[in-house]
This record gives sequence, C-alpha cells and structure tokens, in this order.
Amino acid sequence: MALIVSAGAFAVPAEIWVSPTGDDTNAGTEAEPLKSPWLALRKARELRRMGDETAASEGVKIVLRGGVYVLEDTLRVRSEDAGTVKAPTVFEAAKGDRPILSGGAAISGWQKAEGILPAELPAGAAGNVWVAGVPIFQGRPVEMRQLWVDDRKAAKARAQNGENMERLLGWDRVKGEATVRAEALAGLSGANGEFAAGGLEMLILQQWEIAILRVKSVRVEGEKAVLTFHSPENRIEFEHPWPQPILKEGNNAPFFLSGAAEFLDQPGEWWVDVKAEKIYYWPREGEDLTKARVVTPALETIVEVAGSLERPVTQVVFRGIAFQHGAWTRPGRAGHVPLQAGMAMNESYKLTPKGTPGWRSLDNQEWLERMPASVVVRNAEGVRFVGCRFEHSAGSGVDFVKGTKGGAVEGCVFRHLGGSGLQLGSFQDEAEETHLPYKPLDPRVVCAGTRIANNLFTDCATEDWGCVGIAVGYAREIVIEHNELTDLPYTAVSVGWGWTRTPNVSGRNRIRANRIFHIATRMADTGGIYTLSAQLGTTVSENAIWDVTPGPWSHDKNHWSFIYLDEGSAYMTVRDNWCPTEKFQKNANGPGNRWENNGPDVSAEIKARAGLEAGFADLRSP
Repeated sequence: MALIVSAGAFAVPAEIWVSPTGDDTNAGTEAEPLKSPWLALRKARELRRMGDETAASEGVKIVLRGGVYVLEDTLRVRSEDAGTVKAPTVFEAAKGDRPILSGGAAISGWQKAEGILPAELPAGAAGNVWVAGVPIFQGRPVEMRQLWVDDRKAAKARAQNGENMERLLGWDRVKGEATVRAEALAGLSGANGEFAAGGLEMLILQQWEIAILRVKSVRVEGEKAVLTFHSPENRIEFEHPWPQPILKEGNNAPFFLSGAAEFLDQPGEWWVDVKAEKIYYWPREGEDLTKARVVTPALETIVEVAGSLERPVTQVVFRGIAFQHGAWTRPGRAGHVPLQAGMAMNESYKLTPKGTPGWRSLDNQEWLERMPASVVVRNAEGVRFVGCRFEHSAGSGVDFVKGTKGGAVEGCVFRHLGGSGLQLGSFQDEAEETHLPYKPLDPRVVCAGTRIANNLFTDCATEDWGCVGIAVGYAREIVIEHNELTDLPYTAVSVGWGWTRTPNVSGRNRIRANRIFHIATRMADTGGIYTLSAQLGTTVSENAIWDVTPGPWSHDKNHWSFIYLDEGSAYMTVRDNWCPTEKFQKNANGPGNRWENNGPDVSAEIKARAGLEAGFADLRSP
C-alpha cells in the first residue's frame, strides 16, 4: 500500500492495479497487480474508510490490464465507494489495453461425439457434432440460453433454420392451444407426448413483440399438430389482449421451434441434453473446438452500482471497460411474454367491462418485470460510462433503473445484445399497474439529467426482437444526442411509457441529432423515434432517419413511421428532422404537440451533422 499512498504527494489519484495474471496477495501496484477487481474495489473503499486524505484526496483509480476477468458474482459498487467531483472512483483500462469483465462460464473439454449418441439426433449429426459437459457455475449447471464461439454467436438448434419461420394454423385462447402443420415439427420424436420444461420452445411473433413459450405437449392429428405450453406463460399468453398473434388468412403469425435434439441438423447449431448435462455443437467451417474460446452467459448482472436514496453512490466512472456475457434466464424457467420493449408481463388480462377509476376506456391491465442488464445503476449520481463496450450478452447492456441523477454514457458501443442497448427510467416494472401515470410521492426516485451521446447501437434485440436501441421510460431531462443506431429489429429510440395523456414526471427530454437507419428489420408498428404519454417540453429535433423497412414476417409492412408519436404523446415539439419522405404517425395523441419543418426538405447540413461526431467515428470499427 505504500506505493499507492505515496501517489497522493503528487496530487494524482491513488492507483490500484489489477491483471488477469496478477495475484491477490500482491500489493496492487503497477509492478505487482492484484487479480480480482472486487478486491481492488475493497482496497479503494478501505482508503476512504480509514480517512486517509493523502491517499484519496484526488480520487481512486482502479486500473485494469487487458484480458478477461471472469466474475463468479456481481461486482457491487456501494455507497461506501462513492467519490466526489474532485475525487471520483474510476475503473479504467490500462493505456492501450482492452479489459473485459465477463459473466460467462467457459466450456472446455470438447471431444468429437463418437460411439453412442442420443437417439434423437438427426443422422447427419453423426460424425459432425462435438460434445462437452455443461459448465458448473455457482455450484450448479448453467441454464444455457446462448453459446459464443470465439465471439461469434451460435444458434440454439431450430426446426426452421436461418431466417425461416412457419405460420400458425390456429390459436385457441379458450383451450390455450396452438395448431401448426405437423411437418413444422421437423421429425420431433416426442410428438404425442409431454415435454419437460427447459427443452422445446416456440418463439412467436405477435405484432410489435415476440413471446417465448415452453412447450408442454404435442399432439399430432393427421397433417396438423396441437401444442400446449407450460405455466405461468400459458396463462399470460392466452389471457393478455395486447399484443396477440395475428390470425389473418395468408398472414397468420409466424413462429419457429427450437431446443430439441432433432433440430441439430447444420453447422453453427447447439443443443443441451439437460438430463445428461452435455452440450452438443456442430462447428462451423474453420472452428477448432480444441483451441476456440467457448462461453455461455451465466451471470445476469455483471456490475451493479447501487446506493440508497439517502446515501446514493456518487461520482463513479467506468472508462474503456468491456462488459460481456450477461445472462438472461427467465425464458427457460417461466417463459417470456412481454408487453413492449422487452418488459415481461407477470400478470395480464382483458377488462370486462372496460374501464378503471382513472381511465374509463382502458380494456386491459398488466404488471411487468424488467429485462435484466449486464450493468445496473440505481440510486446514484454522476455515474459515467466512457468508451466502454456492452457486447455478447443475452439481456440488455446497461440499465439506469431508478433514483439516478446526472451522469453520462458517451463513446460506448452496444453490440450483439439480446435485449435493448440502454434502458433508463421507470417502466412501471414494480408494484404499479403499467397504465397508471407515474407520479411518485418522493421525486428522488425519478431518473433525471443523464446524457447519452456519441454511442453506437447495432445488432441489439437479437433474443427479444421487440427490444430497442435506447429505451427510456418515465424520466426527465434526458439528453439523447449524436448517437448512431442501426441494424435493429424494431424501434431505435423509444421515450415515454404508460399510454396516458395524464401529466406525469416525464418532461424536457431532448432527442437530437441522432443518425438512425436500417431498422425494423423484423417488426412493424414501429418508428425510428417513438414516444408515449405526456412529456411537457420534450423536443425531437435535427435527427436523420431513413431505411425503416419492416421485415418479411411482419404483420403489416406499411405500419411504420420515421417518427411515431403514440398513445398519449403530448406537449412535445418535433422539428427539423430529416427523412426521405414525410411518413409520420400521430396515434391517439394528447394536446400541445408542435410539428415544424420535418421531411426531405430539411437542410442537408442538419442531415450531415447527425450521428457520431468526428472524434467518435472510429466506434464503427469492430
């Protein structure tokens, strides 16, 4: 500690060094780094606890050398780790290095699968698939939802390969049954039987969202097959009114089936034998499993920055850190039936007759759970992520949940995420019904004043196609500017929640100078920028939006807009946004919205200035 403390004499932050090849018995200096980030954080905490003004007067910097840090538990930054504007707590990559905080479990010991193989595997798999044991994490086998081979995502074995999907033949909401073509089962040997949870699944596209349903039974009736599903998702899926699968002749809702051994029929696919605790994988051309780094996400939250309303975490900075392999386990244990933007319903039903005391025409009620994120921030002030990467995860990237003030996310990359890139604010995801206007008695819980700027969001929402690039719920004074959002299956930027015209905590948000293109690649009922509910003083300006193209399986290929003000949107200004045509939507809006100078005639200079500023253009490089 002597070297760490002596740094204070030169009015620089105290430094604690960490390396994947370090040792936790070391002093934590550059020459003798620690191995564990959690221990470095504890040492930083001790400097402040002991009141050593010399050591911590300019803050504490935890310097991470390059390499992978496999976390067996969430790294928790607490109120005791708080810094000040003058003396922040900083997690920083060593100069020229790219450290990775990983929530993944490595899979090793791969062998060519020979001899006796599971009888259900298709004939073509023999001689091609490799096998390894399911990794043990925190004392139990990992609930596998993703597999990454040298940073390339593999596919859970599917009956409908690639981008192919089938279409429903029938959907019985009374019996809780789905009818499909028997041929869609792709040789499933367990037809006419029951299935244990955690195996066979159906992903179904329903307008602006998907649902993931664990198949309970399959009954073949000639050329048709009837599927039932496990609870709780069975009840929620067949009771909730919005969104439901489309049943329209020639355009019935598309779906695919996954998770059965019979579907492992091509390179790049994997299947887990849950009972035997073995993973089978068919390598792609050029992959050598004796050398490849194979990882499955195991830890849902990699880093949590969390204080209390009375003692928030203050002035913590992450600079140049990558967060990878965050898990998302809900679909395998409870299914996943979301309302919108990946927010799962844990109860939902149609109101008969319509109406609540506060909303006479409301026809449904829902209570929600939040999509997990690799990094979570709550009850914190001035938390910043600068030049970080959120990648290769099953859930969302970073989530400012509640009670957050100020701070920034700048110069970061959000890529290859199963959920949304960034979530912020309340989505009525705790005790309150989701259509109630959010007006908490304690204003401290409201997220406010965060700047989201010069970030790249690409290839997000790969697990839940209804997730978005940037999802802001009820929040205020949030600045979203100069971001680039592309290759997204649904909406790029979504701000607001609740579907209500009633004034609430949202307001004075600024969505400015973002570059949005090649989105809505799977879904419809979408917009490049999408808003909900009253937001007094919010502005949408100087954005450039094009190439909004609902995918081949969307239910209505014309139901999209460059800017979409949806239910209850009120008291907002939309001006000077460039897009190739004037295709906008204003659905059940409230009063006070102003539209000024939007469309192809907007200045070419505004279009050129949108997106990443010059100093951040290199984010587009892998």
